[in-house]
Amino acid sequence: MAGRTIGIEAHVLTVAANETLTSGAVETVARTGLVERLRAVKEPEEAETLREAAAISDAVFAALSEEPFIGRTEIELAWRVRELFREHGSTELSFDSIVAAAENGASPHADVRDVAIPANTLVTIDAGCRLDGYASDCTRTFATGELPDDLGRAYEVCLEAQLAGLAAIGPDVSGREADAAAREVIAAAGWGEQFGHGLGHGIGLEVHEAPALRAESTDELESGNVVSCEPGIYLPGVGGVRIEDMVLVTDTGRERLTRVEKELVTVS
Repeated sequence: MAGRTIGIEAHVLTVAANETLTSGAVETVARTGLVERLRAVKEPEEAETLREAAAISDAVFAALSEEPFIGRTEIELAWRVRELFREHGSTELSFDSIVAAAENGASPHADVRDVAIPANTLVTIDAGCRLDGYASDCTRTFATGELPDDLGRAYEVCLEAQLAGLAAIGPDVSGREADAAAREVIAAAGWGEQFGHGLGHGIGLEVHEAPALRAESTDELESGNVVSCEPGIYLPGVGGVRIEDMVLVTDTGRERLTRVEKELVTVS
């Protein structure tokens, strides 16, 4: 390899690894975005692995709907999520699971707390696994009893927005257009300021990769992309809701890879 120049993903390669490469008279050049764009379109076998990883997520979330929530701490339930992924065929999480109850659900990236989950609120669980190196990513929000009107309405609006976002995803659709389809639903309900992140992101070897579905995105979707669709509504001091699916862009539209129930499920 002496005398060769190779392109690298600068945000992935460590300094130590770069030194190892260059010590062999190899010159490295950062090619930001190049490899990411190549990886954004999945080969059929990659899509199949992601489909299988999504099916494991489905099994885990279906099992969670049969679990008791009230009185368990967020930490305890997050550990149960890890156990369920192992029971259903994956030994590695794709990221640290989020379990966010009541007011903690108002943070999109909530830290898991050693706090008991109360009745009559929402609990958002965002979790995923790895299968043969590929990641799954799914979010469902559960009710722990009768909800206050604002939380019940937030769930209804978020679900409507998520379905609108899903319907918008397809080949030759911009990330901005897909984001707008969901965002308009939430804004029309008066909660536009409470949806503070993008609609979604690419999923593959990394949990977050190209393409991006957000208001400022310049990406255009194409067949073979696998992306998330995850609108959220976050009400400070009250709670929040997020609903997320993995979606494969096809030649004619889309295939939803995560299929577990997303009508509001009430747990004990």
